[in-house]
Amino acid sequence: MNTESSIRAAGRTDVGQRRKDNQDQFLIAELRKSMQIHSTSLALDEECMLFGGRSGELLVVADGMGGHAAGRRASNLAVDHLISQLLNNIHWFLHLDEDHDEAFIESLKALLQQTHTKLLAEAKDATEHRGMGTTLTLAYLVWPRMYVVHAGDSRCYLIRDGKCEQLTTDHTLAKQLVDAGGMKPEDEAGSRWSNVLWNVLGGHGHNDLIAEVRRVELQKGDTVVLCSDGLTRYIDEATLLSIVQQYGDDVDEMADHLVALANGSGGIDNITVVVSRPNGNGTSGGESDLPRSVPLVQLDDESDLQPDLKESMSLQELQSFANEDTLPDERSKSE
Repeated sequence: MNTESSIRAAGRTDVGQRRKDNQDQFLIAELRKSMQIHSTSLALDEECMLFGGRSGELLVVADGMGGHAAGRRASNLAVDHLISQLLNNIHWFLHLDEDHDEAFIESLKALLQQTHTKLLAEAKDATEHRGMGTTLTLAYLVWPRMYVVHAGDSRCYLIRDGKCEQLTTDHTLAKQLVDAGGMKPEDEAGSRWSNVLWNVLGGHGHNDLIAEVRRVELQKGDTVVLCSDGLTRYIDEATLLSIVQQYGDDVDEMADHLVALANGSGGIDNITVVVSRPNGNGTSGGESDLPRSVPLVQLDDESDLQPDLKESMSLQELQSFANEDTLPDERSKSE
C-alpha cells in the first residue's frame, strides 16, 4: 500500500552564524482521512491502514524567545501542543464547506489561545522558563482554500504570477509606529522597535493574545512560503520572488538557497523556512490579481490590533516585550 506523501513542500531550520542553539521550529504535515482495520473477513491484510483522498496540508513556523532553553522550550511546546489539539479536538472534515467556515475559523483562533494559555501556565510554574514566548504562523491548506493563523513577526507569503504578497502582519512596535504615521516605512527594518513584539504566544502575558486569521483562495501554480525573521531580515519581497521563480517546483533547492542566503548575509539569528507548492506543479493560465487577504472574523475595532501604548510607558517597560533572539542592542547601533 502506498502511503507516501503527495504534498510538494520542504522545510529547513538552521542555527545561523551567531547563535549557539536553535530556538526555531517548523512542521509540515499531510492530513488524510484514514481507517485502521484490525480484523475483517474481506480479502485484506489482517491489520492495515486505508487512506482516503488527501484532505489537507499543515505548515507551521515558530520562533521562540526568552533566552536559550526557555525560547527553545516555548517553540517546542507550542508546536507539540498544536499537533495534539489538532488531532484530538478539531473535527477537520466537518468544517470544509462554506456552512462551517466561521466555526472553523473560531476553532483556529481558540487553538492559538489554548496554546498561549499553556505556555503561560508552564512559565508560571517553572522559574527558568518565566517570560518564555514564541511567534507562531500556521497555514492550513485544503484546496482551493488556505487559512493562515498568526501571532508575532514570522511571516507567510503568497507568490503568484510574478507577484509576492505578505499575508501576515508583523506584530511589532515598529510596524505600529509606521501605521500610526510615527515612522517612515523605509525606517522600519532598521529600527530598534522592529525587534519588540506586542503579540506573541506566552511572553510576559501583558496582553491577551490576538490570533490574526485570514483566508485565501489558492490557484494552481501558487507558492506559499512561511519563515522566521532570521530570513526576512535579509531578503525583501523582490528577492524572494526571484528565488521562487528560479527554482519553480524544486522546493528543496529553494529552501536550501534561502537559508544559505541568510547565512551568507550574516546569519545573526536562527533561520527557518517552509516552502509549499499546493496542488502539484502546474502553472496558472493567464494573469490574475493576487487575492485580497482579509480577516474573516472582524475585530470590534481596528485599534484592537494595537498594543496598549501609553506616553508614560518607559523604555525599560517597552524593552520587556523584546524578542531576545533578534539582538536589539545590535539593531540599535545601526540607527
